[in-house]
Amino acid sequence: MSETVQRRAGDVTQSSVLSPQHSANLIHLQDVSKVYGTGEAAVRAVDRVSLSVQTGELVLILGPSGAGKTTLLSLIGGLLHPTSGTIQVAGAELHTLSPSALSRFRLQQIGFVFQFFQLLSALTASENVEVVLRLGGFASKAARQRAAELLVRLGLGARLAHLPAELSGGEKQRVALARALALHPPLLIADEPTGSLDSRSGEEVIHLLRQLVDEEHHTVLIASHDQRIVPVASRVLRCEDGRLVEA
Repeated sequence: MSETVQRRAGDVTQSSVLSPQHSANLIHLQDVSKVYGTGEAAVRAVDRVSLSVQTGELVLILGPSGAGKTTLLSLIGGLLHPTSGTIQVAGAELHTLSPSALSRFRLQQIGFVFQFFQLLSALTASENVEVVLRLGGFASKAARQRAAELLVRLGLGARLAHLPAELSGGEKQRVALARALALHPPLLIADEPTGSLDSRSGEEVIHLLRQLVDEEHHTVLIASHDQRIVPVASRVLRCEDGRLVEA
């Protein structure tokens, strides 16, 4: 790689493996880089990151907007392909999977929670969750039952038939969380999950994410600039001066 590759503010780089003290890792990255462009215009968004995340951890990656957090989560979630390096999630080497196999893997193994919810506006709260369940092989009746169970558990029993436009921000994010949990994936990836919420709703979502780790042993990976998440995190990493380091 040319020495002229630029490093933008907030890029992520780490040469040593950031890992917990135990070996039951759900996520393992080795020297992962993501480079956009070529030659003089090339920019490293993620630069030689090595990272391990243990099953049952809630790992928080702190950093300001533009720090490369979303790119890193997208790589781990199989939404982007790395320029170099290897990514292993739930025992699968992501670079070895065909596009169709990778899509199936994401559906079954990873739940995504986004800052702006990404709900389908024409579908009710229940139907937004049912879509994932039907893709996962559930029959229609079973999908409705599972969606209702999740939404009731998340305090939305009275909102099953409501459209997203009829829900508050906190309610929308809980629907998104129910959708992410629908197929009981071992990994949840949350990109700025509190970024579009008021203070009370944000704290409710933070509490729910911690509950998932404590009660159901999900692994949760969060990228955020929200300091309120720090006390509930198993580990806190920081994007700082172009490096991913233990906070």
